[in-house]
Amino acid sequence: MLISVNPATGQAAHEVESLDAADLKETIDRAATAAKSWRKTSIAERAEILKAVAETLRSRKDAIGKLMTEEMGKPVKEAAPEVEKGAWCADHYAEHAAGYLQDEIIASDASKSFVSYQPLGAILCIFPWNAPIWVAMRGIVPALMAGNTVVMKHDPHVPACAVALEQAFRDTGAPADILCNLPIPTKLAEQAIRHPAIQAVSFTGSTKAGSIVAATAASEIKHSVLELGGSDPFVVLADADLERAADIAVLSRTINAGQSCIAAKRIIIEAPVYEQFVDRLKGRLAKLTVGDPSQASTDIGPIARDDLRENLHRQVTQSISEGADCLLGGELPEGPGFFYPCTLLAGVTPKMCAFNEETFGPVMVATRAEDAEDALQLANDTPYGLGAAVWTADADQGLHFANEIEAGQVSINGIVKTDPRLPSGGTKRSGIGRELGPHGIREFTNAKQIWIQ
Repeated sequence: MLISVNPATGQAAHEVESLDAADLKETIDRAATAAKSWRKTSIAERAEILKAVAETLRSRKDAIGKLMTEEMGKPVKEAAPEVEKGAWCADHYAEHAAGYLQDEIIASDASKSFVSYQPLGAILCIFPWNAPIWVAMRGIVPALMAGNTVVMKHDPHVPACAVALEQAFRDTGAPADILCNLPIPTKLAEQAIRHPAIQAVSFTGSTKAGSIVAATAASEIKHSVLELGGSDPFVVLADADLERAADIAVLSRTINAGQSCIAAKRIIIEAPVYEQFVDRLKGRLAKLTVGDPSQASTDIGPIARDDLRENLHRQVTQSISEGADCLLGGELPEGPGFFYPCTLLAGVTPKMCAFNEETFGPVMVATRAEDAEDALQLANDTPYGLGAAVWTADADQGLHFANEIEAGQVSINGIVKTDPRLPSGGTKRSGIGRELGPHGIREFTNAKQIWIQ
C-alpha cells in the first residue's frame, strides 16, 4: 500500500494499493501492446485526444489541486494554476507537434535524403513529488504526441495525484493504456526499467537517484533523459533594477516552499549594491506567510517530508557554524507538520554548506561578489548546471553572462521557469537531454535517416 502523508499535519492523507512484480509486468505489457496501434494514429488524431484531456484537467483543477495540497503541501493558490499549466502543455503540443516532428530534408548524394522522427514504443516516466501534475504532463504529453505510450511511475508520496491524472485520460476517452499508472514502491523501479518492452526512460528527481536510473538504463542500452537537481545562481550586478530583481528573487526562491529544482538558490550580488539588496530581500521575505496550505492567505506551505526538513535545517545550522549570518528564520518550529520559516543567510562563501549543496526549501543564500567577473566565477562554482539568472541594465553584459554561465537555461532580467514552448534541462550534474519545446519531443523518437536514389 502506498500511503501519502499530509505534511501540514503529519497525518495519513491517501492510500493507493501498490502493484507487485507480476502486476508491474502486466501493466508494462499493456502499454507495449497499446503502442503498436497508437503509433499508427495520425498526429491530428493524437492532438484531438490531448486537447480533450486538457479540458478535463481544467474542469478538475480545484479537485486535483486539493490532492496536491493534501499530499505534498502545495498552497492552494499555486495548486490549481499548476493543473492549468499542465493543460497548457497538452494544448501546445496538440498545436505544434506536427511542425516539431516534420521530416527534416538534408541534401546529400541521394535524389532525396531526410530524417524521419518515429516513435520508440513504451516509455517509462519516473516523476517526483514536488510538481505532481506539471512535471508529469511535461513528460507524458511530448511522448504521447510523438506516438509513444507512457508508463507513469510517480513518486510514492503522491499516489492519489497519479491516480487522478490517469483517471483524467480515461474519462476523456483516450485509447486504453496509452497512459498506464504504475503505483509501485521505489524498490521495484529497477525492474520496470529493465522490462524488455520499455524502450527509454525519463526521470526527474535528485542527482543521486538520477545516477542510479541512468546507470540501470545504460546497462540495458536504453536512452534516458534526466532532469536533476540544481543550485541555481541569481546574479545581481550593480546596475540592475534592484526593486524588480528583489521581487523576482524572492518569488523564485519561495514558490512551492522553495522546493523546485530551478529555484533561485544562490543570490550572488555585486559589492556596490550588496547591503541594500540584502535589505530588500529581508524585507520581502519577512512579509510572507508560512502556514496552512489549504488557506488562500498562505504564501508558503510545509516542506513535503520530515526527513527533507531535517536535512534543510542541517544545511542552515552547518552554514551558520561555518560563519554565515542568519538574518531571518533559521529556527526549527514546534508543533505538527513539517513547516520551516523563511530563512535568509548572508555572507555565505563558497566554503560553506549552503553554497555547495542544493537547498530544497525557503532558504535564501546571499553571497558578495567583488565585481562582475567575480560574480560569473561564483555562478559557475558549482557541480550543478540547471538554470541561472542575471540582472543588469547592460544588454551586452547580460548576453555575456548568458553565454558564459554553465547552465541549461539562463534568464536575463527575468525568472527561470519551464515553458512548453522552450527546451529545458541541465548540464554537469543537473542532467542529460532536454524536455519541452521541439527538442523535448524528439528525445523519444528514432531519428531515422532515409536515403532515396
